Amino acid sequence: MRDSLLRLTRVSRSFGPVDVLDALTLDIHRGEFVAVVGPSGCGKTTLLNLLSGYDKPSSGTIARSGTVRMVYQQSGLFPWKTAEENVRLGLRHVTDEAEKKRQIRQLFGLIGLEGFGGHYPHQLSGGMQQRVELARALAGDSDLLLMDEPFSALDYITRLKMRGELARLLHERPRTVVLVTHDIEEAAQLADRVFVLSGRPAQVRREIHISLERPRDITHPEVVNAMHTVLAELGLEKNGMQAAPSAVLSGGIV
Repeated sequence: MRDSLLRLTRVSRSFGPVDVLDALTLDIHRGEFVAVVGPSGCGKTTLLNLLSGYDKPSSGTIARSGTVRMVYQQSGLFPWKTAEENVRLGLRHVTDEAEKKRQIRQLFGLIGLEGFGGHYPHQLSGGMQQRVELARALAGDSDLLLMDEPFSALDYITRLKMRGELARLLHERPRTVVLVTHDIEEAAQLADRVFVLSGRPAQVRREIHISLERPRDITHPEVVNAMHTVLAELGLEKNGMQAAPSAVLSGGIV
């Protein structure tokens, strides 16, 4: 049996009279990649805040082990610091300066940005900024990586490239990952399990297992089938009529 890194037991969260999450029970295992999708405003980011410990449930329990790093929707890089200085923040626990420099060189090599350590965020493209953010998140020995729609601000081609980068980086530096995304294709291409949430107050409508190794081709039948299953659960594919995934994604429906 795989180790459980996160366990939610009947977790609910309300903000005043608004019930956002309703009795969610999830078990996330060490080393797996989990994606969470659902209707806009259903509470996906609220769930991520609970997983990180930033927020507390109104009821239920959350058992968490290990350290956590976050990657946000908009770039979380400090604009007054260079790319290298931003990555250094993820290595604050490394006291030996020579070792810190070695790890920084390795990380910039992994993200393919050798020579860009002295650049400030505004001097980097959106994709390059996200690579630096991933390097900072993967620095050190954190156990859990929480990602809040990290590629949503990028164009489609860059998002495809960044998914490949993420799969490659996780192969080099394995982590348990929970990804909140509105991008069904992204969830199906990256995740071992996809949780489909209902509308507010959110419950788990469906849990979809995807057994393929990463990296995955977006046209692989198992990836395509997973996408259709998510669309059907969200009521976007009925009676043989299906919403085009690209149209759904660009419209921000999920």
